[in-house]
Amino acid sequence: MLTISDKAAEKAKAILSIEGKDKWGIRIYVAGQGCCGPSYGLNLQEEQMPNDEVVEKNGLKVFMDRETVETLAGKQLDYYAGDEGEGFISTGGVSACNSGCDSCG
Repeated sequence: MLTISDKAAEKAKAILSIEGKDKWGIRIYVAGQGCCGPSYGLNLQEEQMPNDEVVEKNGLKVFMDRETVETLAGKQLDYYAGDEGEGFISTGGVSACNSGCDSCG
């Protein structure tokens, strides 16, 4: 199952608060497939959809469908801010690029 860092939970809750959606959560979904594995999207969402699984951390709800739950198993949602920019990232697990994918450009 996906885990969520404290930093990611607090940043997501801050974004929801700025948007006036304190009671909402976020949805993570598989947005596509590249040579190094799936890419993900993130949206604000008011409530759980049928068949969603929900992960909660520090009052933040994260909604995911079955495909997303399976592809993010063993990973962590974190938040990064540095010289290169900032945003939510997935850490942990093994990606195709880390295992010798040489077809990426």
